[in-house]
Amino acid sequence: MANPPNNRGSKPQQRNNNAPRGGAGNARGGARPANSAPVKQKKAVEDDGEGEIEMEGVVSAVLAGTMFRVKVASGHEFLAHISGKMRKRFIRLVVGDRVKIEVSPYDMTKARITFRLN
Repeated sequence: MANPPNNRGSKPQQRNNNAPRGGAGNARGGARPANSAPVKQKKAVEDDGEGEIEMEGVVSAVLAGTMFRVKVASGHEFLAHISGKMRKRFIRLVVGDRVKIEVSPYDMTKARITFRLN
């Protein structure tokens, strides 16, 4: 018995690169389970409604572990840590530097240093 003729011709079949792969599912190519909901995309800018209180103060003491005492004009002192961007950029703070801080409305004794002013 002879082999049946090849209906595709002599050239191998090429795949369309724009065609989706796998099933009709997620980006990895597999099908999503039936009970899972689609993932919601987050907004680019999201306002959480928790208003931090911004103030200006002066570094009065440098403590261990990148913690600082910051004194504001009203006389209050805050225990403050450096924000992530300042850590990333290796911004150094010394006693006497003017800084901008954000105070949480939940704990009025702690703050985050966000900017060095001088």
